[in-house]
Amino acid sequence: MKINAGEIRVGMLLEYKNDLWQVLKTQHVKPGKGGAFAQVEMKSVNKNTKLNERFRSNETVEKASLDEINFNFLYEDESNYFFMNPKTFDQIEINKKIVGNKGKLLSENLEVSVSFYNDVPISVELPKQVNCKIKITDVALKGQTVSSSYKPATLDNGLNIQVPPFIESGDIVIIDTRTLEYIKKI
Repeated sequence: MKINAGEIRVGMLLEYKNDLWQVLKTQHVKPGKGGAFAQVEMKSVNKNTKLNERFRSNETVEKASLDEINFNFLYEDESNYFFMNPKTFDQIEINKKIVGNKGKLLSENLEVSVSFYNDVPISVELPKQVNCKIKITDVALKGQTVSSSYKPATLDNGLNIQVPPFIESGDIVIIDTRTLEYIKKI
């Protein structure tokens, strides 16, 4: 799908120079002399390289069309995560590099959204919030205020996060999967 350069937004996937690029930053500039343009910083999905490109506002770029399908997480091995489509029962495997650090938040039967480009999985989107159990956390020091101080905690999946002082080992908490931050205690 063709879009004008002025419509480019952060997070979009573009087909450009025979590759797939994710937009990291975009800045629309209207200089005093000459035409307006969009300065775009992109990262290649396949090659992991960055590119800064300048598009005139009247230019068009190809927005990548992605298919999003919901899958349930099944299990993992040394290098892959395995998912199942709950409607067709088809199973797919996705390399751990594609999922990244958020793979530690996957739990059995967790429903995720997998984006496909030309039938190849390129990203896995977790739900915005997941429940995790606190494995270990420090004891809160007396005299600290609740609003401003956080203490380190390790979750049962191995991730380290910051939690308020009233959280103790064994508590169940809700974590934001986009920022990997504590939201609230259950």
